[in-house]
Amino acid sequence: MYIASLPNPPTPSSLAEARREVTVQQASHSNLTTRIQAAEEELARVVEQSKRAIRELEKERAAIEQQLAQTLSYLSPIRRLPQELLGHIFMCIFDDLPCCAWILSAVSSLWRRQVLSMHKLWSKIRLVTSQSASAETVRLWLERSGSTVPLDIEIFLHSPAPGSGSTSGELSTIRRRSSSTGTLSVANGWDTWVDYPVPPSTPELMVSAPGYVHAYPPHFTGHGFHNTFGGMHHQDNVASSSANQQAQFEGSSPSGWRHSLQAPSRSTLHWGHIAFFYLTEQMHRWERFMFRYDRRFPSDEAMKSILGKAPLLREFEISCAEPGFLGIHHWKWLPSTTTTSTYELGNLTSLTLQYVPFKWSSPIFRNLQSLSLRSLPNSPHALDRILYMISSSPQLENLALYFSSVNPAVLPLSLTTLERVRVFSIGGHFLLTSLVDCLVLPSVETLVLEIDSREAVEDTLSGLLIRSNHPPVSRLSLSYNVATGPGGIVYTGGSMVNSWNFLGDIDQLRSLQVGASPLEPLMVALDAPEDEHDPWFCPNLVSLSLRACNAHPMDGLPKLVRMVEARNPDSAGGFVPLTIGGVTPAKLIQLELHDCPNLDLDSDVIRWLNGRIRDVACTEAAFDRCVYSLCSTHFSCQ
Repeated sequence: MYIASLPNPPTPSSLAEARREVTVQQASHSNLTTRIQAAEEELARVVEQSKRAIRELEKERAAIEQQLAQTLSYLSPIRRLPQELLGHIFMCIFDDLPCCAWILSAVSSLWRRQVLSMHKLWSKIRLVTSQSASAETVRLWLERSGSTVPLDIEIFLHSPAPGSGSTSGELSTIRRRSSSTGTLSVANGWDTWVDYPVPPSTPELMVSAPGYVHAYPPHFTGHGFHNTFGGMHHQDNVASSSANQQAQFEGSSPSGWRHSLQAPSRSTLHWGHIAFFYLTEQMHRWERFMFRYDRRFPSDEAMKSILGKAPLLREFEISCAEPGFLGIHHWKWLPSTTTTSTYELGNLTSLTLQYVPFKWSSPIFRNLQSLSLRSLPNSPHALDRILYMISSSPQLENLALYFSSVNPAVLPLSLTTLERVRVFSIGGHFLLTSLVDCLVLPSVETLVLEIDSREAVEDTLSGLLIRSNHPPVSRLSLSYNVATGPGGIVYTGGSMVNSWNFLGDIDQLRSLQVGASPLEPLMVALDAPEDEHDPWFCPNLVSLSLRACNAHPMDGLPKLVRMVEARNPDSAGGFVPLTIGGVTPAKLIQLELHDCPNLDLDSDVIRWLNGRIRDVACTEAAFDRCVYSLCSTHFSCQ
């Protein structure tokens, strides 16, 4: 290097020479820097020109690809299908998936025009929604169904419980993708979600595998919530969205839904008024109407508008999951009309009312084939009034009654025969046993009793069977669904059965469910008869379910094992059920034991039961879980 040739330490002459060299080097460095900067600028200019050329080529390629896609689409065999045949295919899909119109209309403009012209494809409304979602979904659905096609309506409304800000349906986390037109997610029946675009301004929807559209709350954005209730205008043409709309859509999230549920909005307060305004406008087209909801909601009084003519209506249901109406004994709507009211319900055959007001004298209770009533606790009905509602439909085939509050009869009860009733379920107040004592059901096949019995129920059952000339009962349930209350507390009423001798009159019984009854007497009754001249009880029994049946610590389990051994002997050892009186009992296929106190089901007993019975399900008693901190165990053998 140049510096190495200079003397050290420096002399005045070497220092002067070094200063001259610095000046030369600095000038060379400045010259090279200028040349490099010019070269870089030239390179940047060349790169930018190349990139611009590439972008132009890519744009031309995208245009060619779009033209190619359109040409290939035009050559697609499905375009050669006549519109009539394409419509027939759509109708075949509609039979299996009532909400298919939302999917089909998003495939192409051709299909969209075809689907929108087929009002039948929009005639089945299957909607799961909430008060935070827009009620305009109902309007849009009804508009697309035309003005003459009969309507089949099922709407489920989820309302958040007091103190909570969400519902399970609204907070379900699903995979979503950005779209210029919103999102419609369709489950294919497995674990994969397929996304399809829907028309702009349409509320966010999801079609699930069973065939229901789920309407979610409006989109959440950084600027607040986009409320589709205010000024919603639907356009059938699919338009591209702006970058701002795209950013808003990508900003939507389940956490935003939770926030929107907590924020009051007009749609939350008036959802019922909006939805039922649109629905009742088309009441003349109702063929089937079902509305279910979790609990009372701010605009539930809108249901009072269900009043008028529905000449096509065949099935009508309004059901609430919990009692909540107060002080509405004179609520005027279709089930509370008077006998002098003008109405048209000539085709109504099925009626279900649960925890909603109704009047016993309403003409809606006439000429039904299926009737299911669950009354409000604060609206007691007299026994003779309940019998009047039943007798008004002598053609009943399915009858389900639950009255938690009942008044004694005002007029004497008369014997009432219902020739066609095949399914009969009754539960609630203990006075309902007097109602059962007045019924004759010669064709009943399913019998469910969940009455708060104060006396033994076998007399009521025996009387019903004798009066009905021993009907072909194949399924019997006694207090099974009310055997345990909230928190696993054993229900104290139970079936109150002292003697099971009435089972000897039900030879065709195949399924027996019993709740809150002593275990040992039932096991003895179902065991092989001690005397060879005595008949088998329930020789066709294949399913036995017990809930909260108290067992003796010493006798309960042995008698259960003995009963199973008699009906399901070890087939591997060549044993067969005993034939007594020429009758060989059927083998048990299903055995369920839930919350039975003092029934010590150890693992060896479970294995033994699984070896004898195909399907065994057992859970431990509630108080055992509390005292011993044991976990419920479920065993199943297919």
